[in-house]
Amino acid sequence: MPTPLDLIDRAHHGTNPTTNDDDTGANRYQYDTIRTMAMTLRLTDEEKAALRDLAAQEGISMQDAARRAVREYVSRSQHRTRVTAAAERVRAAHSEALERLGE
Repeated sequence: MPTPLDLIDRAHHGTNPTTNDDDTGANRYQYDTIRTMAMTLRLTDEEKAALRDLAAQEGISMQDAARRAVREYVSRSQHRTRVTAAAERVRAAHSEALERLGE
């Protein structure tokens, strides 16, 4: 099953996020209507200037910089969830030893 990050990346690179197929031919328009969405991102003047400066430094558009930020945010969130789950498994598996250490 693709992760949200895979879906974002595939949507940007022109593949069907559910089958990983290249979007060529008759089905392309169906996937485009489902796969992409337009949105308005309201930024403060300071946020807009920072985004513009960062995009210019990296030689990319502001839109690409914003998409990159979204992908990084999703990735960090997924990582945090995995680390929390792993820590909980370790805590549960070693609860007796952890209790003895706390004494």
